[in-house]
Amino acid sequence: MDPVTRLGVVGCGLMGSGVAEVAARHGIDVRVAEATPDAAEAGRRRLTASLGRGVRRGKLSEEERDQALARLSFTHDLGELSDRQFVIEAVAENRDIKTDVLRALDKVVEDPAAILATNTSSIPIVDLAVATERPAQLIGMHFFNPVPVQQLVEVIPALTTSQETVRRTHDIAQQLGKQAIQAPDRSGFVVNALLVPYLLSAVRMVESGSAVPDDIDRGMELGCAHPMGPLRLLDLIGLETIQAVAESMYEEFKEPLYAPPALLRRMVAAGHLGRKSGRGFYIYDA
Repeated sequence: MDPVTRLGVVGCGLMGSGVAEVAARHGIDVRVAEATPDAAEAGRRRLTASLGRGVRRGKLSEEERDQALARLSFTHDLGELSDRQFVIEAVAENRDIKTDVLRALDKVVEDPAAILATNTSSIPIVDLAVATERPAQLIGMHFFNPVPVQQLVEVIPALTTSQETVRRTHDIAQQLGKQAIQAPDRSGFVVNALLVPYLLSAVRMVESGSAVPDDIDRGMELGCAHPMGPLRLLDLIGLETIQAVAESMYEEFKEPLYAPPALLRRMVAAGHLGRKSGRGFYIYDA
């Protein structure tokens, strides 16, 4: 089948904007849908700023930036994604929100062979697939933050996903310059099934007073050659995101290591979400 030339992205937060930027830089026409005109405009500004940083850092030329911007369009009407060949949903990590978005996309995307991909990091794909009228064309496609930098994509077929959808999803990952691994449709997939217990263990060390955040992070950076310690990584990802992933994994497996620690819950309740809020395990400039 021919390469995808018309991609839709729903949601223009950190993940959605990253996916849209990568696709536009790889020559694909991208239409980004947000919930409101203000959110769509904020997404446009976020993408413009990110491409500008790429120019300043020597990652792309001014001409490449302008070409990428010309391939991007923004809307607050999901109906404007009707002509897309492939749509990636990247809204909040919430089962009900994702289900509502995918049901709406199922109705508006005209091509019955078009693929709907969800960027969930923990929700079982089959639960989302059966909410649509095209379960064979629904698949998980889990990108990693920051999308323009991280090379991995997890491709997650549900029991209902066709082999043709799997093949085409691997193809679009290659079009985006990513390396894909195929993951099982179980909460956490491959990477988060290993990563989340590690991150939660670091939170429990802080909670118990065993060690302070800086010592934990420097220990893993200097002792295990990790580019970033677990608590700085939590702040980068967003504490509310990790809480949602952990809750989903605990719901499926009832494994105590997956249960969000009380400290994590209290920080999320207080709005201490990490870099995005200016405070998490560390304090950040506005």
